[in-house]
Amino acid sequence: MEVASSKKYAAEALGTCVLTLFGCGSAAVAGSVLGTLGIAFAFGLSIIAMAFVIGNVSGCHINPAVSLGLFLDKRLSGKDLVGYWIAQFVGGIVGAALLYFIIANCTALGGVAATGLGCDGYDAASSVGIGLVGALVVEVILTCIFVLSVLGSTANEKTAPYAGIIIGLTLTFVHIMGIPLTGTSVNPARSFGPALMMAGIDPTAISQVWVFIAAPLVGAALAALIWKAFKTAK
Repeated sequence: MEVASSKKYAAEALGTCVLTLFGCGSAAVAGSVLGTLGIAFAFGLSIIAMAFVIGNVSGCHINPAVSLGLFLDKRLSGKDLVGYWIAQFVGGIVGAALLYFIIANCTALGGVAATGLGCDGYDAASSVGIGLVGALVVEVILTCIFVLSVLGSTANEKTAPYAGIIIGLTLTFVHIMGIPLTGTSVNPARSFGPALMMAGIDPTAISQVWVFIAAPLVGAALAALIWKAFKTAK
């Protein structure tokens, strides 16, 4: 039975909110304890959890780059692409706002300025000081690999039932490499929410966020082209 658009959009907003709250929250609240591997798993497990909650409702994209990849592969209509994007950005903002509220009420953490909200960045905002061009290349590559895992795992009847696990683990492994470099976006909505919430505290995040919107979308388009070539070659 066809799911109503309003339910699909609500599911995408919820899923993106959860991903942002728990993924970025793990980095902001417990990053020093969890380390790169722990934060990476927080993002990956968020995807797995939401896949089994909203997968049958919206497909659990919870990422504008994923939606673009599926649109380019003709699995999502233009109307739903716009609807999904709006819902995902709303979810990312709400998730970041909830995280802001939680951290602001935890006096031992030293406040939002001290912990951040899991924002992405380059130059001084990168753990290893990666530059603008490097950040763009990294985000394109990581997103391309991630979106390819979505396109591949959901296209095959044999792997589709396990797609949530496959996609969640792929998100985990791209984070393992990407966290020290850029913080790992591969998701414009997840990056925009925290950057917006930090705008009044540290303008760096909001001034750099365009990289983490543009590069993942380019990476998704590249993934769609590669997937199309693979399908043509069969």
